[in-house]
Amino acid sequence: MSEQLTDLRSTRNPKARIKIMEGHFATVNSHINTYIDMSTVKCRHNNGRETARVLAEHFRNNTMVDTIVCLDGTEVIGAFMAEFLSDRGIMSINSGNNISIITPDVNAYGQLVFMDSTIRMIKNMQVLVLAASVTTGRTIAQAAEAVSYYGGTVGGVAAIFSNVEQTPEEMEIFSIFHKEDLPDYQAYQPSECPMCRRKQPLDAIVNSFGYSKL
Repeated sequence: MSEQLTDLRSTRNPKARIKIMEGHFATVNSHINTYIDMSTVKCRHNNGRETARVLAEHFRNNTMVDTIVCLDGTEVIGAFMAEFLSDRGIMSINSGNNISIITPDVNAYGQLVFMDSTIRMIKNMQVLVLAASVTTGRTIAQAAEAVSYYGGTVGGVAAIFSNVEQTPEEMEIFSIFHKEDLPDYQAYQPSECPMCRRKQPLDAIVNSFGYSKL
């Protein structure tokens, strides 16, 4: 693995940018041939703000949002999204709304759960789920299931990159970057991975925090 990262900028806003690196990587649910680095938009406030601006624009006039559930370390982007959505100076159905930003925990069984102190921000609320990278949509589906369990309603799903247009439950995923922006990107079930069949070693384990070389 060369560890050479290449910039990919959004046509909507060049400050909304990700980095990509080719190789053989394992996620929780799949094997992929391209690692997508989100550290710029998740950690730098200027890039995070501009990324949030692009995402918020899609939901501003058509989606009620009481709470943003942040996955993959997207809390900074979620906070900026809430600011744009609730801005009193623009036409938005969320203008003046006090939007909550929360993150689920994971229990011993791998299920997403919300702490007692934040359940009130889910129950009877309109929820937007925000993720960094969506490969199969399973984590989004888990989050939606958790929101429903605690009495909330998922009104929208946003992601920086999504390999799929919908979750397995047919929820639409709005993303800045799509599979078309990464035409060589491939995701496989581990048992069906052609790189494994060619005996190509894994380069790294990847998750929402980054990658760890093997």
